[in-house]
Amino acid sequence: MRRSKWMGLSFLLPGFCGVAVFSLLPFMDVIRSSFVQVVSGRFCGLENYRIVLHNRAFLLAVKNTLRFLLVCLPLLLGISLVLAFLLHAWQMVFHQKLRLLKAAYLVPMAIPAASLVLLWKLMFDKHGFVNGILHLCGIHAVDWMNTGAAFFVLVFSYIWKNLGYTMVLWLAGLSSISPDLYEAAEMDGAGRMTQFFKITLPLIRPLIFTIVVLSFLNSFKVFREAYLVAGNYPQEDMYLLQHLFNNWFTDLSVDKMAAGSVLLALVITVFVLLLQKLWETNE
Repeated sequence: MRRSKWMGLSFLLPGFCGVAVFSLLPFMDVIRSSFVQVVSGRFCGLENYRIVLHNRAFLLAVKNTLRFLLVCLPLLLGISLVLAFLLHAWQMVFHQKLRLLKAAYLVPMAIPAASLVLLWKLMFDKHGFVNGILHLCGIHAVDWMNTGAAFFVLVFSYIWKNLGYTMVLWLAGLSSISPDLYEAAEMDGAGRMTQFFKITLPLIRPLIFTIVVLSFLNSFKVFREAYLVAGNYPQEDMYLLQHLFNNWFTDLSVDKMAAGSVLLALVITVFVLLLQKLWETNE
């Protein structure tokens, strides 16, 4: 027993060392840098945090990021769950495997960001495909990239890229539920909605937590597309925390960037812990 325990630890040790060297130790240095002045190296207490919290660009980026999360997460989770449920029902009725289709869903995540940017420019340019469709419908063209509509371009980009991946996760959870449960429920007179809320949702609760956390973390990875489309200083509605950190890095504002990173890490950690606590309480 003791030997198998040490053997298991020996397999975990290389991974832990990699995480410690490339993630934990650098982040500890970030925490240290958030309390000192970058030029003199002098300890300045919470001054960097005060500067960041009173920075107009930081407040704008926080507001846009929160708005982005509140719009994208419900849309992504809702649309992907509905589509996954329909595909699972198709699979159950016609007894067809969806292996090829599942692989196709992951294609958007494999496409390089630079290629996606060319696609978005072709679609959302002032004289692009989307405005061409609007013109045919008798609707005036929209300047998607230089007005508040830029925010919805970013939302569309995030959902398009992550929809297939999230659907595959939902399908994995739905496929793990025994069909016998639904057959027994039908014999008892339960309708589709009753089966969904009484059987499906309770059995995929652990998966819901995982998908929410992954989708939340993936929402911070839309910077490359927005940056390649609109540059360092995009339209205000598209200006997210990732743009702000990139600009601080370019300006060598390491102290502000470190303080902002610590605040962001704290918010993400608190969100995940609260979500986990909520899930455990409801169970």
